[in-house]
Amino acid sequence: MTGCFEGLRVLDFSTTIAGPHCARMLADMGAEVIKIESAEGETMRTRPPVRHGCSTAFGQLNVGKKSVVLDLKCSADVEAVRRLVATADILVENFRPGVMQRLGLAYATLSELNPRLIYCSISGYGQTGPSAELPAYAPVIHAASGYEMAHLAYQPGRSRPDYCGIYHADVVTGTYAFGAIASALYQRERTGRGQHIDCSMLESMLSLTLNEIQGAQFAVEPPQRPPFGPAETRDGYVMIAVASEKTFQNLMGVIGRPAWVEDPRFARYADRRRHWGDLVDGVEAWSSGLTTAECVAALSAGGVPSSAYRSVAEALADPQLAHRDALAEVTDAAGSFKVVNLPFRMSEARVAAGARAASLGEHTADVLREVGAIDTGQG
Repeated sequence: MTGCFEGLRVLDFSTTIAGPHCARMLADMGAEVIKIESAEGETMRTRPPVRHGCSTAFGQLNVGKKSVVLDLKCSADVEAVRRLVATADILVENFRPGVMQRLGLAYATLSELNPRLIYCSISGYGQTGPSAELPAYAPVIHAASGYEMAHLAYQPGRSRPDYCGIYHADVVTGTYAFGAIASALYQRERTGRGQHIDCSMLESMLSLTLNEIQGAQFAVEPPQRPPFGPAETRDGYVMIAVASEKTFQNLMGVIGRPAWVEDPRFARYADRRRHWGDLVDGVEAWSSGLTTAECVAALSAGGVPSSAYRSVAEALADPQLAHRDALAEVTDAAGSFKVVNLPFRMSEARVAAGARAASLGEHTADVLREVGAIDTGQG
């Protein structure tokens, strides 16, 4: 099978995470993605783990792409970009608003060369507005969006925000950008024209706080404890999700408290929220006497969604992931490593990571020669 985006050409001007994540999704779906880099290479090429000069963090985000080195301050190389744009379907960039315009590569300019071009700009706050030109990285957006304080509200007794080293804003925004590009491709089939996509990290992060957005507008009585949290076991913790009446009833059967189904403290969802602390105490009275494995086995048998708290390494060893071929083994100049495939499969299309993460400038000469651009000798 071929990929859904087979035959499409993407110019990837993005760096770090959000844009490269978006462009790698396009590559996994079959598009030819040409990553434009400076002679120094983009930032992620130096991020650990680094083996023999090759970063697997970079590889995770850029596998399956071609690498072309160009100096966007050099007129000959900007002309090479213009030639590439004439052959391209999609352009992805995540510079601060205004940078591409100063380089002579704004959407208004490039769409005259190629009216079918779909041009996706990813930025912290959007392309216009009072915050548009502020510098932004994922942790800044986490704080600005209210996400971190919303998360803190679920940590009883805590007053200092956590540092989140997992960059949700980058991954979520890159995924939204991918969806917007796919939508623009569909519209182009009907209209014959491309368009500009303006994707905001701030607004992407707000989409993760759906309940909290409503709670910010209307008074909601908070439960005694967060509705979902770790229950202590004899050797660790287990997550138990009580998200429906049936789940609650099943849980009461598993922990030996069937009478609590009719208890006035717990009979209705609103009652449980008011007395959530008592409910959690009852669950932990059961779970603390068992190992995590014993808890999960009993809960699963009783139809209660649950999981042990695992490390990423433990999660990667899950037989379910092996069954799904969730990890792909790829290579770079330093050897092989594994990356995560996209989390969906399609019956009539190939969805898979490319085989290799390119070395810096590996494809410069070939790509420039193809479009008849001046070979700067950087490839």
